[in-house]
Amino acid sequence: MIFIGERINGGFKDIVKAIKEKDKDIIKKWAIRQTRAGADYIDVNIGAVSNKVKDYIWMIETVQETVPTPISIDTNKLEFVKEALKLCQKTPLINSTTAHDERLDQLVPLAVEHEVGLIGVCMDEKGSPQDVNRRVELAAKIFTHAVEKGLPPERLFLDPVIMPLKFLQPQAADVLEAIRQFKLLSDPPPHIGVGLSNISSQTIESRLINRTFLVMAIEAGLDAAICDVTDTELVNAAITAELIKGEHIYSDSFIKAYQAAKKPRIGD
Repeated sequence: MIFIGERINGGFKDIVKAIKEKDKDIIKKWAIRQTRAGADYIDVNIGAVSNKVKDYIWMIETVQETVPTPISIDTNKLEFVKEALKLCQKTPLINSTTAHDERLDQLVPLAVEHEVGLIGVCMDEKGSPQDVNRRVELAAKIFTHAVEKGLPPERLFLDPVIMPLKFLQPQAADVLEAIRQFKLLSDPPPHIGVGLSNISSQTIESRLINRTFLVMAIEAGLDAAICDVTDTELVNAAITAELIKGEHIYSDSFIKAYQAAKKPRIGD
């Protein structure tokens, strides 16, 4: 499972404060916590807090001076992506392109040139998909464009687009079926990832919903998630789901074995 830590995001009040006040301690705290929790990437998203590329660069530099965990460059601004790629010390992810022709033409060549991963979100100028077939159609478009331009499937992450369970409950089953069909695009298939917290937006039992959906999605073929990696129960549920699928060798201490295999990247 590829865990992408969601917490350094301008949608959170403490991150807004950190950006506005240039408070490195807040950014560093979440970089350390997510790294210690086993994040494979740390997503860095400035959101609507600032339109200045220097503020986004400050966020990435603060993370990189604190932990060696690779960055997920999460922005819809092309200039921000280009500048971030210049300074990333470890191979990053670009988060993300859509199926819109202009975005594909902008971001796929960058991912190929810099030999980095790319998340492809299955939506286009018409908006978010509303059924399985549309998700698969957009996934196939992103996949075909990326591979034809030289991006190998193992560096592509397809996102079927999760909708809030509270408001669009039938969409959850559609996402699970779309994940199953995405796995048929190639052999080996591309990665499949989601922004997990969207499923539980504005719900009371958000952690339970996130954990249950993640396990179901792993069974369907999911292998990556932008999520709260500091939620130990969530991470342990994912590890257990993969164990049951046969992706890890059983031992009575399988969770500790998984954690040891990841190796802590910073000291306590």
